[in-house]
Amino acid sequence: MTTRKQKSSATPATRALSEAGVPFRELSYEHDPRAESYGNEAAEALGLAPEAVFKTLVVSLDHGGFGVCVVPVAARADLKAVAAALGAKKAHLADPADVHRLTGYVLGGVSPLGQRSTLPTVVDESARSLAELYVSGGRRGFDVGLRPEDLVRVTGAVVAAVAQGGA
Repeated sequence: MTTRKQKSSATPATRALSEAGVPFRELSYEHDPRAESYGNEAAEALGLAPEAVFKTLVVSLDHGGFGVCVVPVAARADLKAVAAALGAKKAHLADPADVHRLTGYVLGGVSPLGQRSTLPTVVDESARSLAELYVSGGRRGFDVGLRPEDLVRVTGAVVAAVAQGGA
């Protein structure tokens, strides 16, 4: 795995990885605006197992804060487990306007890396079994592949069982 720096594909996510010295792969595909699931679209377009492609969800926590949950696209986030992992009692998906304001990314292109605000993050434990996982690179149609331990380190994430079904 090598780091590829291309000005045309630079995003806050790839800049964060480069600044941290993390090797990563860039994978691009033609985004279909009619796609109903951005994560499943990425897995199919890139020919990757859905268990290795992770979606980034921003959650609103009952204590008034926000957090980030990174789970395989083949699964759903167990919001009760997400809340517990992030030190809250309840969590629900954040409003899209809050997602953009907090991360700087649009839905379908939200990366756990290089976000505008540093939010507490949890990565599903299934990531540990992978040599490489894939997350949004910061825009629709662009993913990055990296080692799970690098994702956890760069985001300061905790690892917990937060996915249900499919993974």
